[in-house]
Amino acid sequence: MGGCNKSIETMSDIFKTIAKTSEALYKEKMSKFISFAIPVDDVEMAKSEIEKYNKKYFDARHVCWAYMIGHQREIYRSNDNGEPSGTAGKPILGQINSNELTNILIVVIRYFGGVKLGTSGLIVAYREAAAAAIENNEIIECLVEEDTKVSFEYPFMNDIMKIVKDLNPTIIYQHFDMNCEMTLRIRSSEVEILRNKLSKVESATIVD
Repeated sequence: MGGCNKSIETMSDIFKTIAKTSEALYKEKMSKFISFAIPVDDVEMAKSEIEKYNKKYFDARHVCWAYMIGHQREIYRSNDNGEPSGTAGKPILGQINSNELTNILIVVIRYFGGVKLGTSGLIVAYREAAAAAIENNEIIECLVEEDTKVSFEYPFMNDIMKIVKDLNPTIIYQHFDMNCEMTLRIRSSEVEILRNKLSKVESATIVD
């Protein structure tokens, strides 16, 4: 989970992604390259989007793609879809990397125009098509956030709420009775600070 803004100060618990789905068109020697940059949250979502574009553009010669998933940018894959190895998926992924993006899928659809572009020509075309789709989008920065569950006795409510006021986590869930529970969401770099403060309140227990 994460909160997203156009600009946040650079820290280790921030990642960059795109705000929406965008489209671009690149033409080279009668071949037409239609590119889409699509925000995705996980691999299953990326696969579903790829399937959707394969069905929609069933008449295209090639539907090539690359995706990057996760705030640490550790999950990625690319596909040349019949183009010579390394001429399509790799340059598309290269544009994702050069913009330091994640949670993104780029699909480039090629309609063959009858003139072969050669290996270097294909690399340039797919790279430029991917770059244009990113350029037509908006790059946003998102926080990596974590949840903390805490239980405590009602008489210590004020002590807990003072910590909430000081650190300003998002309250995801709260239940107040003689035994109270709260789920608080805060950026990863501040999780330990929050948990340490909460654990010092009498009767408070961090629930894993």
